[in-house]
Amino acid sequence: MQLVPVTQMLRAAEKGGYGIGSFSARNTYLIDAVLKGAQETKAPVIVQISANEFNWFDVTAKEFADRFYEVHGRYQGQAALHLDHTKDMDIIKAAIDAGFQSVMIDASQKSFEDNIAITREVVEYAHAKNVEVEAELGKIGATDKIETDNDESLYTDPAEAEEFVARTGVDTLAVSIGTAHGVYPVKNPKIDLERLAQIRKRVSIPLVLHGGSGLPPETVQAAITIPGGGVSKINIATDLEQAFLGSLGCQRKTNREIWQMDEKALAEAAEAVQRVVEDKITNFLLWKG
Repeated sequence: MQLVPVTQMLRAAEKGGYGIGSFSARNTYLIDAVLKGAQETKAPVIVQISANEFNWFDVTAKEFADRFYEVHGRYQGQAALHLDHTKDMDIIKAAIDAGFQSVMIDASQKSFEDNIAITREVVEYAHAKNVEVEAELGKIGATDKIETDNDESLYTDPAEAEEFVARTGVDTLAVSIGTAHGVYPVKNPKIDLERLAQIRKRVSIPLVLHGGSGLPPETVQAAITIPGGGVSKINIATDLEQAFLGSLGCQRKTNREIWQMDEKALAEAAEAVQRVVEDKITNFLLWKG
């Protein structure tokens, strides 16, 4: 696959009226499944992993990046490698050294001014190495603790978003409008599309929707297609893991444990993940191919 900047993908998505799936493989084995799904649908794709996932699944930034770069050339299309939720500058530096094209600094739990200062530091460091930066304003809650540690939500203020982007120079912005990480306790959580529209009026950089797993397609599509353009990067993690573990019939395992499992069972589980990726791209993200 051709490696392209995340923002290049997202700008094309904004113009085309579709979203880009940013899929958390969570282990190195499933990177292929994500890339295969993108190839089959002829869609651009972002492969990602978060700092908490490094810990949960006992995999390093270098191991994940090395696998991505080992296999991406086997497939057709466009791809990018992104580091999701991260609070530690050392982890961000390690990911950049490993070859991640985009990194996310999540200082949303800090005060507004501290978030700006921390994000600006990351932007200056990453941009000097031609790496793009995603940040978060507002708090996106979690129904599990893999991607984030906080289950509290605080919606993004549109005026603050405008100031935040201007003062940090960040490339993409994750906004909090009612989504959450993990499995939703209700079928269709309320998403504040009016707030999203107001943020878009004030912010010109690409917007990111976290917590895409479990949302009905009409909700995701409404967030993509609001007047003036909505979100263009949609993060999906839990749906992939559920398909994988559901096929294997087991609980979460480390990266090393996964590679030691039965090859036939793993291949079938990867196919289940690939089908989810293809379904999300085609039926959720409005990709026409």
